[in-house]
Amino acid sequence: MKIAAVILTYNRKDLLNQCLDAVKSQTRPCDEVIIIDNASTDGTEQMLRQLPMRNVTIHRLSENIGASGGFNAGFRLAYQSGADQIWMMDDDVIPAEDALEQLLNADTLLSEKAIEPAFLLSTAYTESGLVTNAPSIDQRPNRIAYENWPLTLEHGLAPVRRATFVSILVPRRTLASYGLPIASMFIWGEDTEYTLRITENAPGFIVGNSKVVHLRQENGAIDIVAESNPNRVKYHRHYVRNEVFVARKYYRPRRVVISVLHQCKVAMKLLGQGHFAKAGIVFRGLLESSTFYPGIESVDAPFENLGVTVNSFAPGSTAKWEQPDDFTLLTFCEARFYQQPLAIASS
Repeated sequence: MKIAAVILTYNRKDLLNQCLDAVKSQTRPCDEVIIIDNASTDGTEQMLRQLPMRNVTIHRLSENIGASGGFNAGFRLAYQSGADQIWMMDDDVIPAEDALEQLLNADTLLSEKAIEPAFLLSTAYTESGLVTNAPSIDQRPNRIAYENWPLTLEHGLAPVRRATFVSILVPRRTLASYGLPIASMFIWGEDTEYTLRITENAPGFIVGNSKVVHLRQENGAIDIVAESNPNRVKYHRHYVRNEVFVARKYYRPRRVVISVLHQCKVAMKLLGQGHFAKAGIVFRGLLESSTFYPGIESVDAPFENLGVTVNSFAPGSTAKWEQPDDFTLLTFCEARFYQQPLAIASS
Protein backbone atom coordinates (compact mmCIF):
# COMPACT_ATOMS: atom_id res chain seq x y z
CA MET A 1 0.00 0.00 0.00
CA LYS A 2 1.39 3.37 -1.05
CA ILE A 3 0.60 6.17 1.38
CA ALA A 4 1.14 9.82 0.52
CA ALA A 5 1.07 12.54 3.16
CA VAL A 6 -0.10 15.87 1.74
CA ILE A 7 0.62 19.07 3.66
CA LEU A 8 -0.82 22.43 2.64
CA THR A 9 1.17 25.49 3.72
CA TYR A 10 1.04 29.25 3.42
CA ASN A 11 3.41 31.67 5.18
CA ARG A 12 3.91 29.51 8.26
CA LYS A 13 7.33 27.94 7.76
CA ASP A 14 7.96 27.49 11.49
CA LEU A 15 4.72 25.55 11.91
CA LEU A 16 5.46 23.64 8.72
CA ASN A 17 8.81 22.57 10.16
CA GLN A 18 7.08 21.16 13.25
CA CYS A 19 4.52 19.35 11.11
CA LEU A 20 7.22 17.83 8.88
CA ASP A 21 9.24 16.68 11.90
CA ALA A 22 6.15 14.85 13.17
CA VAL A 23 5.36 13.33 9.78
CA LYS A 24 8.88 12.01 9.23
CA SER A 25 8.87 10.49 12.76
CA GLN A 26 5.84 8.27 12.13
CA THR A 27 6.07 4.66 13.26
CA ARG A 28 4.63 3.74 9.87
CA PRO A 29 6.64 5.91 7.46
CA CYS A 30 4.90 7.62 4.56
CA ASP A 31 5.94 6.43 1.11
CA GLU A 32 5.71 9.97 -0.24
CA VAL A 33 5.31 13.46 1.20
CA ILE A 34 3.73 16.10 -1.02
CA ILE A 35 3.92 19.73 0.06
CA ILE A 36 1.63 22.30 -1.56
CA ASP A 37 3.03 25.81 -1.04
CA ASN A 38 0.23 28.28 -1.68
CA ALA A 39 2.57 31.05 -2.91
CA SER A 40 4.20 31.76 0.47
CA THR A 41 6.25 34.95 0.81
CA ASP A 42 8.02 34.23 4.13
CA GLY A 43 10.98 32.19 2.88
CA THR A 44 9.13 28.87 2.86
CA GLU A 45 10.55 27.93 -0.55
CA GLN A 46 14.15 28.48 0.57
CA MET A 47 13.54 26.44 3.71
CA LEU A 48 12.00 23.58 1.74
CA ARG A 49 14.88 23.46 -0.74
CA GLN A 50 17.20 22.64 2.19
CA LEU A 51 14.84 20.10 3.76
CA PRO A 52 16.68 16.93 4.99
CA MET A 53 13.95 14.48 3.94
CA ARG A 54 13.64 11.81 1.29
CA ASN A 55 10.62 11.02 -0.86
CA VAL A 56 9.45 14.64 -0.73
CA THR A 57 8.16 16.77 -3.59
CA ILE A 58 7.29 20.44 -3.24
CA HIS A 59 4.79 22.13 -5.52
CA ARG A 60 4.90 25.91 -5.23
CA LEU A 61 1.85 27.60 -6.76
CA SER A 62 2.22 30.94 -8.54
CA GLU A 63 -0.55 32.50 -6.46
CA ASN A 64 -2.59 31.74 -3.36
CA ILE A 65 -5.71 29.88 -4.48
CA GLY A 66 -6.96 29.38 -0.96
CA ALA A 67 -7.24 26.30 1.19
CA SER A 68 -9.86 24.85 -1.17
CA GLY A 69 -7.62 25.14 -4.21
CA GLY A 70 -4.61 23.87 -2.28
CA PHE A 71 -6.45 20.79 -1.01
CA ASN A 72 -7.82 20.19 -4.49
CA ALA A 73 -4.28 20.27 -5.92
CA GLY A 74 -2.89 18.07 -3.14
CA PHE A 75 -5.47 15.32 -3.47
CA ARG A 76 -5.12 15.37 -7.24
CA LEU A 77 -1.31 15.18 -7.17
CA ALA A 78 -1.32 12.32 -4.68
CA TYR A 79 -3.94 10.38 -6.63
CA GLN A 80 -2.19 10.86 -9.96
CA SER A 81 1.12 9.75 -8.43
CA GLY A 82 -0.49 6.40 -7.61
CA ALA A 83 -1.21 6.74 -3.87
CA ASP A 84 -3.59 4.19 -2.38
CA GLN A 85 -4.26 6.32 0.71
CA ILE A 86 -3.89 10.11 1.00
CA TRP A 87 -3.19 11.54 4.47
CA MET A 88 -4.18 15.21 4.28
CA MET A 89 -3.43 18.00 6.75
CA ASP A 90 -2.60 21.69 7.16
CA ASP A 91 0.84 22.89 8.25
CA ASP A 92 -0.38 23.55 11.82
CA VAL A 93 -1.24 19.89 12.48
CA ILE A 94 1.24 17.96 14.63
CA PRO A 95 0.51 14.20 14.53
CA ALA A 96 1.51 11.86 17.36
CA GLU A 97 4.23 9.45 16.22
CA ASP A 98 1.73 6.60 15.78
CA ALA A 99 -1.12 8.68 14.33
CA LEU A 100 -0.84 7.17 10.86
CA GLU A 101 -0.29 3.64 12.17
CA GLN A 102 -3.46 3.88 14.26
CA LEU A 103 -5.46 5.06 11.23
CA LEU A 104 -4.20 2.07 9.25
CA ASN A 105 -4.95 -0.32 12.13
CA ALA A 106 -8.51 1.00 12.11
CA ASP A 107 -8.69 0.47 8.36
CA THR A 108 -7.60 -3.16 8.80
CA LEU A 109 -10.14 -3.75 11.56
CA LEU A 110 -12.97 -2.28 9.50
CA SER A 111 -11.90 -4.35 6.49
CA GLU A 112 -12.19 -7.50 8.61
CA LYS A 113 -15.77 -6.46 9.35
CA ALA A 114 -16.41 -5.89 5.61
CA ILE A 115 -16.77 -2.13 6.17
CA GLU A 116 -15.31 0.27 3.61
CA PRO A 117 -15.06 3.72 5.22
CA ALA A 118 -15.30 6.86 3.12
CA PHE A 119 -12.37 8.21 5.15
CA LEU A 120 -10.61 7.85 8.51
CA LEU A 121 -10.05 10.77 10.83
CA SER A 122 -7.65 11.44 13.69
CA THR A 123 -8.90 12.90 16.97
CA ALA A 124 -7.69 16.50 17.21
CA TYR A 125 -6.77 18.45 20.34
CA THR A 126 -5.57 21.95 21.10
CA GLU A 127 -2.22 22.52 22.79
CA SER A 128 -3.99 22.59 26.16
CA GLY A 129 -5.75 19.29 25.53
CA LEU A 130 -9.20 20.53 24.50
CA VAL A 131 -11.01 18.64 21.76
CA THR A 132 -11.13 20.63 18.52
CA ASN A 133 -12.36 20.06 14.96
CA ALA A 134 -14.89 17.52 16.22
CA PRO A 135 -16.82 15.82 13.38
CA SER A 136 -20.56 15.14 13.37
CA ILE A 137 -21.66 11.63 14.29
CA ASP A 138 -23.37 9.65 11.55
CA GLN A 139 -26.89 9.05 12.87
CA ARG A 140 -28.22 6.78 10.17
CA PRO A 141 -30.18 3.79 11.53
CA ASN A 142 -29.57 0.07 11.24
CA ARG A 143 -32.18 -2.34 9.90
CA ILE A 144 -34.17 -2.28 13.15
CA ALA A 145 -34.38 1.52 13.12
CA TYR A 146 -31.83 2.30 15.86
CA GLU A 147 -28.92 4.65 15.29
CA ASN A 148 -25.97 2.51 14.27
CA TRP A 149 -23.07 4.69 15.51
CA PRO A 150 -22.17 2.59 18.63
CA LEU A 151 -21.40 -0.47 16.45
CA THR A 152 -17.61 -0.05 16.54
CA LEU A 153 -17.36 1.94 19.77
CA GLU A 154 -15.61 -0.91 21.61
CA HIS A 155 -12.70 -0.45 19.20
CA GLY A 156 -12.46 3.30 19.73
CA LEU A 157 -14.12 4.05 16.39
CA ALA A 158 -17.27 6.01 15.61
CA PRO A 159 -18.93 6.67 12.23
CA VAL A 160 -19.02 10.32 11.20
CA ARG A 161 -20.13 12.52 8.32
CA ARG A 162 -19.11 16.19 8.39
CA ALA A 163 -15.42 16.56 9.23
CA THR A 164 -12.39 18.76 8.59
CA PHE A 165 -9.13 18.06 6.77
CA VAL A 166 -7.21 17.92 10.07
CA SER A 167 -5.41 14.59 9.63
CA ILE A 168 -7.86 12.81 7.36
CA LEU A 169 -6.97 9.61 5.52
CA VAL A 170 -8.86 9.28 2.24
CA PRO A 171 -8.66 6.07 0.17
CA ARG A 172 -8.12 6.13 -3.56
CA ARG A 173 -11.54 4.61 -4.23
CA THR A 174 -13.26 7.59 -2.56
CA LEU A 175 -11.51 10.09 -4.81
CA ALA A 176 -12.25 7.99 -7.88
CA SER A 177 -15.94 7.85 -7.00
CA TYR A 178 -16.62 11.35 -5.72
CA GLY A 179 -14.03 13.64 -7.27
CA LEU A 180 -12.15 16.50 -5.65
CA PRO A 181 -12.86 19.29 -3.16
CA ILE A 182 -14.38 22.36 -4.82
CA ALA A 183 -11.49 24.74 -5.50
CA SER A 184 -13.67 27.81 -6.09
CA MET A 185 -14.94 27.75 -2.49
CA PHE A 186 -11.48 29.26 -1.76
CA ILE A 187 -11.54 29.01 2.05
CA TRP A 188 -13.80 27.71 4.84
CA GLY A 189 -16.37 25.02 4.25
CA GLU A 190 -14.65 23.04 1.48
CA ASP A 191 -13.92 20.21 3.94
CA THR A 192 -17.51 20.23 5.19
CA GLU A 193 -18.86 20.03 1.65
CA TYR A 194 -16.42 17.31 0.65
CA THR A 195 -16.94 15.04 3.66
CA LEU A 196 -20.72 15.37 3.39
CA ARG A 197 -20.44 14.46 -0.28
CA ILE A 198 -18.25 11.39 0.15
CA THR A 199 -20.30 10.02 3.07
CA GLU A 200 -23.51 10.00 1.08
CA ASN A 201 -23.52 6.19 0.94
CA ALA A 202 -21.08 5.16 3.67
CA PRO A 203 -19.70 7.01 6.70
CA GLY A 204 -16.18 7.96 7.59
CA PHE A 205 -14.80 6.94 11.01
CA ILE A 206 -13.05 8.93 13.72
CA VAL A 207 -10.23 6.93 15.32
CA GLY A 208 -9.80 7.59 19.03
CA ASN A 209 -6.24 6.21 19.19
CA SER A 210 -4.98 8.37 16.33
CA LYS A 211 -4.19 11.73 17.89
CA VAL A 212 -2.97 15.07 16.57
CA VAL A 213 -2.45 18.51 18.05
CA HIS A 214 -3.98 21.33 16.03
CA LEU A 215 -1.98 24.42 16.89
CA ARG A 216 -3.49 27.94 16.88
CA GLN A 217 -6.98 26.62 17.66
CA GLU A 218 -7.62 28.23 21.05
CA ASN A 219 -9.71 31.06 19.62
CA GLY A 220 -12.73 28.87 18.93
CA ALA A 221 -15.10 28.91 15.98
CA ILE A 222 -14.89 31.27 13.01
CA ASP A 223 -16.58 34.56 13.95
CA ILE A 224 -16.38 37.79 11.96
CA VAL A 225 -17.62 39.79 14.96
CA ALA A 226 -14.60 38.72 17.00
CA GLU A 227 -12.17 38.70 14.06
CA SER A 228 -9.27 41.05 14.75
CA ASN A 229 -6.88 40.09 11.96
CA PRO A 230 -7.38 42.63 9.14
CA ASN A 231 -5.87 40.21 6.63
CA ARG A 232 -8.58 37.62 7.39
CA VAL A 233 -11.66 39.84 7.60
CA LYS A 234 -12.16 40.03 3.84
CA TYR A 235 -12.23 36.24 3.57
CA HIS A 236 -15.35 35.98 5.73
CA ARG A 237 -17.50 36.60 2.66
CA HIS A 238 -16.41 33.14 1.52
CA TYR A 239 -17.46 31.70 4.87
CA VAL A 240 -20.94 33.21 4.56
CA ARG A 241 -21.36 32.22 0.91
CA ASN A 242 -20.10 28.69 1.48
CA GLU A 243 -22.25 28.13 4.56
CA VAL A 244 -25.41 28.95 2.60
CA PHE A 245 -24.22 26.87 -0.37
CA VAL A 246 -23.59 23.78 1.81
CA ALA A 247 -26.94 24.21 3.58
CA ARG A 248 -28.72 24.44 0.22
CA LYS A 249 -26.94 21.37 -1.16
CA TYR A 250 -27.09 18.96 1.77
CA TYR A 251 -29.85 20.03 4.15
CA ARG A 252 -33.56 20.79 4.10
CA PRO A 253 -34.83 24.25 3.05
CA ARG A 254 -35.40 25.13 6.71
CA ARG A 255 -31.65 24.93 7.29
CA VAL A 256 -31.03 27.39 4.45
CA VAL A 257 -33.52 29.87 5.90
CA ILE A 258 -31.93 29.56 9.36
CA SER A 259 -28.47 30.09 7.88
CA VAL A 260 -29.50 33.22 5.95
CA LEU A 261 -31.37 34.67 8.93
CA HIS A 262 -28.41 34.02 11.19
CA GLN A 263 -26.05 35.88 8.87
CA CYS A 264 -28.51 38.76 8.58
CA LYS A 265 -28.59 38.94 12.37
CA VAL A 266 -24.78 39.01 12.43
CA ALA A 267 -24.74 41.82 9.87
CA MET A 268 -27.26 43.87 11.86
CA LYS A 269 -25.20 43.38 15.02
CA LEU A 270 -22.13 44.66 13.19
CA LEU A 271 -24.05 47.67 11.92
CA GLY A 272 -25.21 48.41 15.46
CA GLN A 273 -21.59 48.34 16.62
CA GLY A 274 -20.52 50.66 13.84
CA HIS A 275 -18.53 47.99 11.98
CA PHE A 276 -19.91 48.93 8.57
CA ALA A 277 -17.13 47.30 6.53
CA LYS A 278 -17.61 43.96 8.28
CA ALA A 279 -21.37 44.16 7.81
CA GLY A 280 -20.82 44.81 4.11
CA ILE A 281 -18.68 41.67 3.88
CA VAL A 282 -21.50 39.59 5.36
CA PHE A 283 -24.08 41.06 2.99
CA ARG A 284 -21.73 40.49 0.05
CA GLY A 285 -21.34 36.83 1.02
CA LEU A 286 -25.12 36.44 1.19
CA LEU A 287 -25.51 38.06 -2.22
CA GLU A 288 -22.85 35.81 -3.77
CA SER A 289 -24.51 32.71 -2.30
CA SER A 290 -27.56 33.26 -4.48
CA THR A 291 -25.56 32.58 -7.66
CA PHE A 292 -22.91 30.20 -6.33
CA TYR A 293 -23.41 26.79 -7.96
CA PRO A 294 -19.92 25.33 -8.52
CA GLY A 295 -19.39 22.02 -10.28
CA ILE A 296 -17.37 19.01 -9.15
CA GLU A 297 -14.10 18.05 -10.78
CA SER A 298 -13.10 14.48 -11.52
CA VAL A 299 -9.79 13.49 -9.98
CA ASP A 300 -8.44 13.12 -13.53
CA ALA A 301 -9.48 16.63 -14.57
CA PRO A 302 -6.66 18.79 -16.01
CA PHE A 303 -4.74 21.15 -13.76
CA GLU A 304 -5.48 24.00 -16.13
CA ASN A 305 -8.76 24.34 -14.23
CA LEU A 306 -6.94 25.79 -11.22
CA GLY A 307 -5.70 28.83 -13.13
CA VAL A 308 -2.14 28.87 -11.74
CA THR A 309 1.35 27.83 -12.72
CA VAL A 310 3.53 25.63 -10.51
CA ASN A 311 7.22 25.25 -9.77
CA SER A 312 7.85 21.69 -8.59
CA PHE A 313 11.11 20.54 -7.06
CA ALA A 314 12.73 18.15 -4.59
CA PRO A 315 14.73 19.22 -1.52
CA GLY A 316 18.43 19.78 -2.14
CA SER A 317 17.86 20.52 -5.79
CA THR A 318 17.82 23.79 -7.70
CA ALA A 319 16.24 22.06 -10.67
CA LYS A 320 12.57 21.41 -11.17
CA TRP A 321 11.19 18.09 -10.00
CA GLU A 322 11.42 15.20 -12.47
CA GLN A 323 8.02 13.62 -12.84
CA PRO A 324 7.81 9.80 -12.62
CA ASP A 325 6.81 7.82 -15.69
CA ASP A 326 3.38 6.96 -14.32
CA PHE A 327 2.49 10.55 -13.42
CA THR A 328 -0.43 11.72 -15.49
CA LEU A 329 -0.05 15.49 -15.64
CA LEU A 330 1.82 18.24 -13.83
CA THR A 331 1.78 21.27 -16.08
CA PHE A 332 -0.44 24.09 -14.81
CA CYS A 333 -1.40 26.99 -17.06
CA GLU A 334 -3.57 30.09 -16.97
CA ALA A 335 -7.31 29.31 -16.91
CA ARG A 336 -10.46 30.13 -15.01
CA PHE A 337 -11.87 27.97 -12.25
CA TYR A 338 -13.88 25.13 -13.69
CA GLN A 339 -17.58 25.74 -13.11
CA GLN A 340 -19.35 22.98 -15.01
CA PRO A 341 -20.02 19.56 -13.47
CA LEU A 342 -18.09 16.58 -14.75
CA ALA A 343 -19.17 12.97 -14.87
CA ILE A 344 -17.87 11.21 -11.77
CA ALA A 345 -17.31 7.46 -11.78
CA SER A 346 -19.86 5.66 -9.64
CA SER A 347 -18.76 3.61 -6.64
